[in-house]
Amino acid sequence: MNTFRTSSPTPATTSVALTRILAVGSLLGLIVLGLAWELLLAPLRPGGSWLALKVLPLCLPLAGLLKNRMYTYRWVSLLVWLYFTEGAVRAYSDAAPGNYLAMVEVVLCLTLFTACALHVRLRLKNAAKAVDPAIEPTTPPATSHAKPAH
Repeated sequence: MNTFRTSSPTPATTSVALTRILAVGSLLGLIVLGLAWELLLAPLRPGGSWLALKVLPLCLPLAGLLKNRMYTYRWVSLLVWLYFTEGAVRAYSDAAPGNYLAMVEVVLCLTLFTACALHVRLRLKNAAKAVDPAIEPTTPPATSHAKPAH
């Protein structure tokens, strides 16, 4: 049996690629925002602050996301909540422009979490389909709780 494969990406691989781009983009956005915030835009002290070092933990998963490692996507979705918490607290406690930067941080954190969670979910679903192509996302069969007629 001769089957032809098309070179066009399937919707599943397109979705995985999109979530990867969103995850890497929002992680890079958090790194740039953290550095710009603490060194230039609204530092705690004039001339910058040591708080800019908070972006160092964000640099660690960048290589794993670029290499498309599933484990990295999983633990980044947990790490990002520390930065979300900082953004939420500073959005309410800092004066402008720091509170606006904190709101941007919150949005970037939510984007990163959503992208990582969807990326893992889509890749696991694709892996299950590759193992058993008969798996289709269907609704479970309706069960009847009525007694069978004798």
